[in-house]
Amino acid sequence: MKYRTLGKTGESVSVVGMGTWQFGGEWGKDFTQAEVNDMFAAAREEGITLIDTAECYGDHLSEQFIGRALEEVFPGERDSWFLATKFGHHFTERFERDQIWDADGVAKQLEDSLRSLRTDYVDLLQFHSGGDDVYDNDELWKRLETLKQQGKVRHIGISIGKNTNDYQTGKAPEVGGEAIQVVYNRLDRAPEEKVLPLCETHNLGVLARVPLASGYLSGKYKPGASFEKTDVRSRHDSAVVQGKLEEVERIAREEVPEGVPMAQWALAWCLKHPAVTSVIPGCKNVEQVRSNARAADLDDLVREDHPQATQV
Repeated sequence: MKYRTLGKTGESVSVVGMGTWQFGGEWGKDFTQAEVNDMFAAAREEGITLIDTAECYGDHLSEQFIGRALEEVFPGERDSWFLATKFGHHFTERFERDQIWDADGVAKQLEDSLRSLRTDYVDLLQFHSGGDDVYDNDELWKRLETLKQQGKVRHIGISIGKNTNDYQTGKAPEVGGEAIQVVYNRLDRAPEEKVLPLCETHNLGVLARVPLASGYLSGKYKPGASFEKTDVRSRHDSAVVQGKLEEVERIAREEVPEGVPMAQWALAWCLKHPAVTSVIPGCKNVEQVRSNARAADLDDLVREDHPQATQV
């Protein structure tokens, strides 16, 4: 594993983290605590330190799995993990959310997250894909600063909903933001135009979410593939999905070196960009945790015509 500094937070995090939306039950699988515990044990062995979750991955369900895993598998070792969660949405039922942006509501969400994670603090609390209208809220950011002063939050981040949102990215330093989370992958390079350069300018750490393009870059799916109704991908436009899968076939044929797992290559591709601190792919089993982690060693297998390519 390799490690990078998450922007102005000054914190060192693993370049491959663990995304945990799947633990909330919206990616075609329900998890047991034993399965999650095994995945965290594997993550530790592979050197993964960064865990990203959210209030609405289930009704704090993902956070509950994480909290129990850390308590049961790594008692007394909370400080060795970098836990990132979010605020702004409340899970009501599968694929449905209510929005909560008022300062009191957000503070309550944090308390629920802390209780679920079984911790006294989170390392990174992120504004979760809200619009610019709710972003411009001085009362909210003042409350978050108070929560930092109370020791319940160490750092503030912005998880932008649209990966072209240079407004929230550019204003992040003004509201105390130290990191940006953004959708970035080989199929969706929009952040390269404005968002990633702004992150470099303002020394904002970057967490690249959906680095496997919702699994389309995993190499598992071929054109014509479909998904069960319990899988969030079943809600994606079918024509768009097929177009992506056809492009993935082309990328696999023309860009991925022979013998290299496509998922590992896709994660390494993201890490080639100098603005990206860490990728946070999801995973459904121990094998995927280990496979994702090995992407940290593949920087020399990504073609050097990657935009602004740099060594990992």
